[in-house]
Amino acid sequence: MQTDTNIILTHEQIQHKIKRIAYQIYETNVDEKEIVIAGIAENGYVLAQRLKNTLEKISDIKVTLCEVTMNKKSPQDTVKTSIQASAYKNKSLVLTDDVLNSGTALIYGVNHFLNVPLTRFKTAVLVNRNHKKYPIKADFKGISLSTSLHEHVEVKFGDKDLAVLK
Repeated sequence: MQTDTNIILTHEQIQHKIKRIAYQIYETNVDEKEIVIAGIAENGYVLAQRLKNTLEKISDIKVTLCEVTMNKKSPQDTVKTSIQASAYKNKSLVLTDDVLNSGTALIYGVNHFLNVPLTRFKTAVLVNRNHKKYPIKADFKGISLSTSLHEHVEVKFGDKDLAVLK
C-alpha cells in the first residue's frame, strides 16, 4: 500500500480555484443583493470564509457567512447553523465543503436548508472525488479527482500553505 503523499493542488492553484468559484457564484447571483455562504465545519467553513472574502473584492453583493455543524458519522438530526433560519430565508444560499466524497455531509446539509424557502440553492466544493452514495452534485467545483475508495484526500488550509494532498 502506498503511503507517499502527493500534492494535488498547490497554494497558488487553490487560490486560483477559489477565485474561479467566487466568479461563478457571482455570475449565478448577479441580480442578488445578498447571498449566504454556508460552510460545513471545519474546512468547508474555511472555504466559505475565503469565498466570502473573494466575492467582496469582485462584487457589491452582501455576503453573510454561516457555519454548519453536524456529527459526520451520524448526521441525522445533528445539523445546526450559526445563524437563524430568518437570516437566510428567501435568499440565495451556497453550501460549501472542502471535499465531496460520499456526499453524506452535503446531502444532510442540503436537507437542513430545504426546510426554509430560498431563492436559489447551490453547492460548492474544492475537490470532487465522485464516490457519491447519495444523489448530490457540486454546482461549483475546483477540481474533479479520479481516486480509489481507499485513497485519502485532505485539504490543508493555512495562511500561506494551502494544499490538497492525496
